[in-house]
Amino acid sequence: MSNKMFEFDTRDFDRYFKLISKAAHGEFKKQIALWFEASGFEFLRVVQDEIIRRKVVNTRLLLNSFEKGEKHNVWKVSDGGLTLEVGTNVSYAAYVNDGHWTNKKGQKSRFVPGVWRGDNFEYVRGAKTGMVLKQKWVEGAHYWEAAIRIFERIFKTSVEKKMAEWRDKYFK
Repeated sequence: MSNKMFEFDTRDFDRYFKLISKAAHGEFKKQIALWFEASGFEFLRVVQDEIIRRKVVNTRLLLNSFEKGEKHNVWKVSDGGLTLEVGTNVSYAAYVNDGHWTNKKGQKSRFVPGVWRGDNFEYVRGAKTGMVLKQKWVEGAHYWEAAIRIFERIFKTSVEKKMAEWRDKYFK
């Protein structure tokens, strides 16, 4: 065995790690945050499209609750861990999506106060007129799961495109 010295040139690694460090604290980090937020908007758009496509709403409360800034909307962004949480606080959203029974368990029927306007029923608290709901299962629209399936395909393509764009811009 000879006593030859082995040299390893780390200048390329040093340059690469400096680029990553610089990018992580500068413009690159801002670009990731902007893209991530745009992805949240895109997901909300897909949810709205599914609500419309499945003819889920006759009022706009549920549909509008999937917009940033709407009072019934959930929109949480945390910068450090890049967390984006979107959704709705509309109380009946889960029933519309998942399905529900018209009455509580064991209850065969219940009176709902309101008025009929053509084929549409409008709930009016305390009205003397209304309708009687018999116990039955109302199938959910499953708009949320459909939107997730659609968005997963969109997101995958978007990630691949953005990674190539960022690689070309920040890591050359």
